[in-house]
Amino acid sequence: MSDFAKSMAVSASGMQAHAARVRISTENIANSDTPGYRRKIVPFEQVFDRDIGMSLVKTGRMSLDSGELKRSYNPTHPMADSEGYLEGSNVNSIIEIADAREAQRSYEANLKMFDQSRQMATSLLELLRR
Repeated sequence: MSDFAKSMAVSASGMQAHAARVRISTENIANSDTPGYRRKIVPFEQVFDRDIGMSLVKTGRMSLDSGELKRSYNPTHPMADSEGYLEGSNVNSIIEIADAREAQRSYEANLKMFDQSRQMATSLLELLRR
């Protein structure tokens, strides 16, 4: 496999990982008002690909944040406990928005690297045709 293809594979793996990170952040934001919802966390892992001889990034196993759920007193809510408290979610929308923006910027950086490698490979092929 050429160096150009290897660099594109590395960039593509980064784009896939950050796309998953954006998806998880948007799921967390969408469920921030869901009672009992726990924030999802997705870690990144480094994986060595023997076919191309390089390390790639991929998402690890998703886990749930073990942080404490917000409790509010609402005895009229159907999901309230016997004392009238309702467990909310442990999602902080500000943190999720910041995570989503960071993942979006990282995705864009990987996309630029992918495009740059593609342009360099195309330029090389054009030079070789002459």
